[in-house]
Amino acid sequence: INTHTHTHTHTHTHTHTHTHRSFNSEWYKQHPWLEYSQSQNSAYCFACRHFSLPNTPASVFTSQLGFSHWKKAMYKDGGFKVHEKSEGHINAMFAWGEHKKAILTDSSILDALNEAYNKKVQENRKYIKTVAEVLLLTSTQNIAQRGHRETEGADNRGNFLEILEMIAKHDPVVQKKMKGKQNAKYTSSVIQNEILECLANMVRDEIIREVKESEVFSVIADETKDLKKKEQLSLVLRYYYNGAVHESFLDFQQATRLDAEGLKDKIIHRLERYGLEYRSNLVGQGYDGASVMSGKHSGVAARIKTDAKHAVYVHCNAHCLNLVLIDTVKAVPEADCFFALLQKLYVYISGSYVHQKWLDVQKEMYEGQPRELQKLSDTRWACRYLACRNLMDRLPAVLRVLHDIATENSGERSVDARGLLTQLDISFVSLLATFRRLLGDAKVLSDTLQSPSLDLAMALDLVSALKDSFQEYRKETFVDNLWKSIVDTRKCNDGDKDSFRRTIFYPIVDTILGELDRRFSKVNCEIMRGIQALNPKSTCFLQEEAVFRLGEIYESDSEDLSHELHQTRRLLQRKQQSGMANLSGIVELAVFLEPHKDVFHELFRLCKIAIALPVSSAACERSFSALKLIKTHLRTTMADDRLSNLGVLSIEARRAKSLDMDKFIKLFATNHQNRRINLIIFNKLYLS
Repeated sequence: INTHTHTHTHTHTHTHTHTHRSFNSEWYKQHPWLEYSQSQNSAYCFACRHFSLPNTPASVFTSQLGFSHWKKAMYKDGGFKVHEKSEGHINAMFAWGEHKKAILTDSSILDALNEAYNKKVQENRKYIKTVAEVLLLTSTQNIAQRGHRETEGADNRGNFLEILEMIAKHDPVVQKKMKGKQNAKYTSSVIQNEILECLANMVRDEIIREVKESEVFSVIADETKDLKKKEQLSLVLRYYYNGAVHESFLDFQQATRLDAEGLKDKIIHRLERYGLEYRSNLVGQGYDGASVMSGKHSGVAARIKTDAKHAVYVHCNAHCLNLVLIDTVKAVPEADCFFALLQKLYVYISGSYVHQKWLDVQKEMYEGQPRELQKLSDTRWACRYLACRNLMDRLPAVLRVLHDIATENSGERSVDARGLLTQLDISFVSLLATFRRLLGDAKVLSDTLQSPSLDLAMALDLVSALKDSFQEYRKETFVDNLWKSIVDTRKCNDGDKDSFRRTIFYPIVDTILGELDRRFSKVNCEIMRGIQALNPKSTCFLQEEAVFRLGEIYESDSEDLSHELHQTRRLLQRKQQSGMANLSGIVELAVFLEPHKDVFHELFRLCKIAIALPVSSAACERSFSALKLIKTHLRTTMADDRLSNLGVLSIEARRAKSLDMDKFIKLFATNHQNRRINLIIFNKLYLS
């Protein structure tokens, strides 16, 4: 019963007695203590029923039957008037009044407490949000958070605390919290880890949501050693979502076992942890060519395929191109010696005395900024193009530097210069010009293969285009033009040209063409033919046989697929007749079909599969670059979970920067309830 507010109901029907009289609602105005029961057709006293003092004599207004003599209700010597004058009623009315005063007072106190509490919570939320934003800033910028000494009075307490202190100078709320209790500042390493985990999980949740909506996906994985000599496994998911290809980083994991079974368990455990249905939806695997990953019978790819039968292994195409160049150099001895000499020249020019002379000579001979010779990369052969280009453009300056030092008679340095000068002959210059051209073309392909938006069909087209270019290079006109650039650098005769063509240029070009055919022969397999048939630029676009075979591999409904192919051709023809531009790739075909995906379900699914199949493992390589920026020499003691969370926030910085911080506060407050700082706002506080 609500003893705070006593309300009267005027809408009920009052029953007439045998005297044809009934309860009158107007009596409520004169007697606010009055209450009426329609079922009993009787009146009662609200005050006496609820606030009578102990041992108060019973009254008809508190009895079960109640008062119903309506004729006497308003008599001076009976009914309501007499009851109002009774001592018991007067005491009850006083008690009721005091009760209402107390309730009103308590309500004011509750409102004040509620307002003060919510104000405190708002301050707490603002402070925690600021702490999280500082951690987010340092994470996305790959800045170390913690300092060597974080105690009060230390000169440098680390980027995280120093940035917070700077903000505190301009924000009274942050300043108040920073000067508060030590155990309620929320700046400890434990709290940092919890906030970073919450932020990283929000990014992961967004990625997982997109993958689940896309349905099909591929996994790309690679491992590397960090500065602590721990093997870190990088995991990336590739999928089609919202009209674009996505390669999203999921996390780093320490790989304690480097055998195929151990690595396979790591990958599967992560997919299961994030609730991804890999048995039917995992359509591709992208790794490098290491035997532990690509082994036909017991490698990681083969083991995963036993559980996920659709998970086709794709050898990283960027690695394939790299192997083409490596095998070419090994097959042509002159080329192998050329790159060894190129590295020796870089080392010699990099010496302090020689390097200064190198800069001075360039300033005399050329306008603009001096160029540096490039160190050769052992793993990225296409990048050696820059080394060849810079040396070719600055070869006269190199020869002058070596000649000047050789005539100085300065001991070992002069001897080395004479030796290098002797070896920079016509053969070296010929190889330099050749590899500048060939590696330049290969670098364009290498850079394109590393693009996340590239699909396999386009990759195979680019490889074919490179092979066509190299075939053109075997023509006499190209060799003549290339030889002219060599003649402009060194004096030579016609016999040198024939020797160059026969012993250097043709063997290198033929070896590259042979290796390209061998390494990229997968174009003949059924999956690749099916993917090509989904490429609008292909001559076999929407060819039924190739698409049907791809559909069989991925268990499509052949009858539905046949109807969809027929309707798609007709739809594309009508669109082209109306002036729509031709589609240029599988992604554009998927975008075209997506508004009608319920109608073209099977064909749209095959497009998503073709897009999801990995082209290269470059996304993992890029994550290793982030790993080096995060786990530096000064941060080698970083825990694996923190490293993984920082990796997600750094690599997926675009997603991290767009996080809803109010949502973060709610998640943080929900997941971490035992806190010294209240973060949950209540609409009302209740006191017992």
